[in-house]
Amino acid sequence: MIYDEICEVLRHSELAVGYRLLVFEAPKLAAVLQPGQFIHVKVPTLEESALRRPFSVFDVDGTQVRVLYKTVGRGTRALNHVKVGEKIAVLGPLGKGFPPTCKGTALLVGGGYGVAPLYFLAHRLIESGHKKVILFEGGRTAADLLALDDFAALGVDVRIATNDGSNGTKGFVTMPLDVEIASLMAKKEPFELFTCGPDGLLKAVSERALTYGLPGWISIDRHMICGVGACYACIQKTVNGPARCCVDGPVFPARELVWD
Repeated sequence: MIYDEICEVLRHSELAVGYRLLVFEAPKLAAVLQPGQFIHVKVPTLEESALRRPFSVFDVDGTQVRVLYKTVGRGTRALNHVKVGEKIAVLGPLGKGFPPTCKGTALLVGGGYGVAPLYFLAHRLIESGHKKVILFEGGRTAADLLALDDFAALGVDVRIATNDGSNGTKGFVTMPLDVEIASLMAKKEPFELFTCGPDGLLKAVSERALTYGLPGWISIDRHMICGVGACYACIQKTVNGPARCCVDGPVFPARELVWD
């Protein structure tokens, strides 16, 4: 069931330069949201005719929903001005999320605000008793790394890579990922891949899942305008033909995706 819930903003603050954390009370949504699903927010400071904006969910805590977002355009700039105590209309849950279980070690790979749904996933996996969760987070510089302390507080093993070497491995995040994959393969231990971030990263993780014959779960970031499959603006190529990310995804098995 999809709800259109009127939610009170409980917290709205800067998380890092260019990134903000929005927390609101949403008992109906909080009860049903799953990691990898998304929501559509009607930004109250925009004109009445403005379209809602899609956001992935950073976490759910009791009846509260947390959203980590980047200020990238008119909608998110307007959202910046929403204050604690104000009400926002939130539609969800939308789309298909990550699977609720994982066989063996869960390797989470993210970049930028792509770590948001991965945190929700890590929280749920650990909450359900899954102990082996590793996050591989990449960024251009140390300033681009998000929520590291949050992941660590969950008990997630965090591995970092930055292009300039200002934190962790110098280079792409796939470098420490490949080291861990080789180690797990050598020990014949099962693992699965979960990723969200820019297309280059998603393609790289998909290729590794296919190369090693592993389960890989890829969260595609597209401009999901309507959120319910009506506008066909968020098409992704798959082996079964064009798919709408908002209803057929945004999470797809790696084996189904076709990359240009």
